[in-house]
Amino acid sequence: MCTSFTYKNNDFYFGRNLDLDCGFGQQVVITPRNYAFSFHHVEDLKSHYALIGMATVMDNVPLYAEAVNEKGLAMAGLQFTGNAVYYPFQENKSNVAPYELIPWLLGQCDSIKEARKLLKEVSILDTPFKEGVPNSPLHWIIADKEETIVLESTKEGTQIYEDQVGVLTNNPPFPFHLYNLSQYLNVTKAYPNNRFSSTMELTPYAAGMGAIGLPGDASSPSRFIHTAFLKENLVSDGTEKDNVQQFFRVLNSVAMIKGSVLTEQNTLDYTIYSSCINCDQGIYYYTTYEDSSIRKVEMKGYDLDQEELISIS
Repeated sequence: MCTSFTYKNNDFYFGRNLDLDCGFGQQVVITPRNYAFSFHHVEDLKSHYALIGMATVMDNVPLYAEAVNEKGLAMAGLQFTGNAVYYPFQENKSNVAPYELIPWLLGQCDSIKEARKLLKEVSILDTPFKEGVPNSPLHWIIADKEETIVLESTKEGTQIYEDQVGVLTNNPPFPFHLYNLSQYLNVTKAYPNNRFSSTMELTPYAAGMGAIGLPGDASSPSRFIHTAFLKENLVSDGTEKDNVQQFFRVLNSVAMIKGSVLTEQNTLDYTIYSSCINCDQGIYYYTTYEDSSIRKVEMKGYDLDQEELISIS
């Protein structure tokens, strides 16, 4: 369970809520340009664009949940249980495992235009990171300041969708979410007029009644609609402080509070952390469930030409 969206106001921002029933050893990780990425089947990257994002470091490999590169291209993996299908090795394809996708794309692409070229021949490989570490069922939102796309690997194969909304949640597959938006054409931020009757004098008795019908539950279709509505109506003065604060307010509105959502295994699903990345400046902002203070890590404040990972607890 996760929610991700994009926002542009002077600078370009990208971020997400990560909702799970437990932490996964996550920390902010900067991968400098000369850290060597090794992949199963595609060509290794001995030098590449620098990355910053949230990751688990395992065997000195950053397994990114989301990241942005120094050129401003961002990517996040979101849960896609029941629909994600990964494939055995295929000839004449770029076979990339799910945990390899973020560094493989962000390491060498400076834009969605460049990413499209690589994704044309990609096949998501069903090879796990190692024994005992299975692949997570994911789909991905990928964005720069001009475009956003969604990547899904399903039983129909690899699908790439235009995402003009700039939002992604979880199941069902992405086309459903776009179609589902049409059910909310009448939702508005405006103070509503009486359209119910021309003979009865009806007036609103509270502010905000134009948005009656806007879903507020924690399901992925509802979070998609709620986030899209708030994003479309978001007001900020364009400063870094206000942009970041408003971004987190949107994420907070679709965050999961412990005890409000139970998984099929009867565990507590909650928002472990929220992130907001200034993709133009390489600044990673985040909050955690335990601490709502907004903290930041600036990629440009570190030596990006070294070979060792930089981990910030």
